[in-house]
Amino acid sequence: MTDHPLVLAGAYGSPYTLKMRSVLRYRHIPFRWVLRDSKWDDLPKAPVPIIPVIVYPNADGSHGDVTVDSSPQIMRLEGEYEDRSIVPTDPALAFIDALLEDFGDEWLTKAMYHYRWAYEDDIDKAGQLLPTSRSLKMDSDAAQQAYDFITQRQIRRRELVGSTDLNAPIIEVSYERVLDALTALFSTHDFLLGDRPGRGDFGIFGQLTQLVKWDPTPTAIAAKRAPKVITWVDRLDDSSWLPIDGDEGWVSLDDLPEGTKRMLSEAGRSYAPFMVANAEAFMSGVDEVVCNIDGQNYRQGPFKYQSKCLEWLRADYAALSDADRERVDAVLAGTGCEVMFV
Repeated sequence: MTDHPLVLAGAYGSPYTLKMRSVLRYRHIPFRWVLRDSKWDDLPKAPVPIIPVIVYPNADGSHGDVTVDSSPQIMRLEGEYEDRSIVPTDPALAFIDALLEDFGDEWLTKAMYHYRWAYEDDIDKAGQLLPTSRSLKMDSDAAQQAYDFITQRQIRRRELVGSTDLNAPIIEVSYERVLDALTALFSTHDFLLGDRPGRGDFGIFGQLTQLVKWDPTPTAIAAKRAPKVITWVDRLDDSSWLPIDGDEGWVSLDDLPEGTKRMLSEAGRSYAPFMVANAEAFMSGVDEVVCNIDGQNYRQGPFKYQSKCLEWLRADYAALSDADRERVDAVLAGTGCEVMFV
């Protein structure tokens, strides 16, 4: 490591950017924040044109490694910084945590995208505000062009991520159940795994920064149904203040909070059948994922990256010791998540 800070580049309307900003803040890792594609962005080209981007400094302060993808970014940080870890030392508990992070990243993101680009008020807000992240100096003509470009492009992509009229009830009810599970959690604990946040908290938090704080329709739902969740998102946005003592603060796997068990059951009810069907569709080369979620047909095109996510989770599951795998199986039994690991 060097004495120079990391650089985090992204945008305010990006759930994954705010996820990683929150991780860096919580872990007390020095970083410089840059708005991607703004006049302040002096970073090298990323391997893939997505955000967030984290750039590691060379010894002389120049830009070094350029990284993307929030989950690998988290795990690299775990290897390079010791304090205030977000990965439990118990491998079985850490696996459950990774599963919850992936649920946020790969399923709850559907709700985030759906609400932003399916409802008129949300579309209008996003179309007006997202382009201003790069520059506040747009004139009205440029702003209108940016509005037209981003709204038309994103609305066309709705079907790609599963936001269709057919799937809307499935996605929206799942979002509401996530709010309910977190509300139940907060009656006993501050985080999914006890008194400190893990990967799962940050994965779910990232999507909720948009769902309960930014987009009008899901924000109104949260304000009425789950006000504590809004406060939790505010807290986790900058939890650098949270006192952490070594490896203390994690619950044991046998004592998972009831709210966390409800979240796992929601993952098993929605995310798990989709992830399995998506992987099967991708491997078979078919052009549509079809699965049963809550007694309804869910349909969308196969998504290569989400197939890779399931591969990675299955590899992590296989890498557990026999004893730890049995402990994980006991937790997942009856949640619906077990179908991903048979």
